[in-house]
Amino acid sequence: MRCVTYKVEKEENDITVEKFLRKKGVSRRVIIDLKKEPDGITANNVHIRTIDRLKTGDNLTIRVREYDFIEHIIPQDIQLDIIYQDDDMTVISKQAGISVHPSPRNRENTVANALAFIRQKEQFVFRAIGRLDKNTSGLLVVAENPLSAAMLSDMLSKKLMRREYVAVCTGDLPESGKIDAPIRRQAESVVTRVVADDGERAVTHFKKIAYKDGFSLAHIWLETGRTHQIRVHMKHIGHPLPGDFLYNSDYSIISRHALHAAFLSLTQPITGEKLEFFAPLPDDMQKFFPEITSNELKKLCGK
Repeated sequence: MRCVTYKVEKEENDITVEKFLRKKGVSRRVIIDLKKEPDGITANNVHIRTIDRLKTGDNLTIRVREYDFIEHIIPQDIQLDIIYQDDDMTVISKQAGISVHPSPRNRENTVANALAFIRQKEQFVFRAIGRLDKNTSGLLVVAENPLSAAMLSDMLSKKLMRREYVAVCTGDLPESGKIDAPIRRQAESVVTRVVADDGERAVTHFKKIAYKDGFSLAHIWLETGRTHQIRVHMKHIGHPLPGDFLYNSDYSIISRHALHAAFLSLTQPITGEKLEFFAPLPDDMQKFFPEITSNELKKLCGK
């Protein structure tokens, strides 16, 4: 159970409990579940309804219990690089080659299985916020309770959570650019995406960090979040990622697509604290540009 207490400020005087909670980012779904519990919503330790009005100085407490238990996730002792954790969220630096979610064809060897092992003495619901492809390395956020999941998802949808990438691309990239090209699924394929006029709008920004021996190192950030967006867009402009089994199957230097979610910025959903995280390049990408240090990359991201 996650218990959170809010202090009602002067400017919030006389608003309803529901409006107050919605302003704090609590979803309608969470409010519905809170109403089912006798102690789900209290003001100054007394039960209160969502239609009741609050007064300046009130202490409004919500107690969010776990729900949405899903099919059992098999706990597995898989190495997981957890770089931050609190009562509401966990930030993981995911290695390439591990999927985030179990699927009907693959119920093991995922981030969810690894976290289930760590949490095996607890009730466990896996709630990843955003996603990374199996062979994309880097930063991933997992919500620890229904309240933070709703608030983090809202943050993501409103583009208040920012993730930036570093990629190795074939050829000499322009110094910077914006790719505005719609993407859709390729006909007769459930996986491959293509740029097409009848696709959904997709916008990618990039800056070249360095060029060496036929490859560019790029800093990339997105306006939209289409499936395989970076991989498809870089191929579209003639600079595909090496090691990409779908869009550029050149495995001469790297065995997976050379893409890494290096930087993440967001607000802690309950406390409002501004948080920033950086994950250095993994070795298989660093070897393209060994002279580029983590400190240099960190300075480039987040601007």
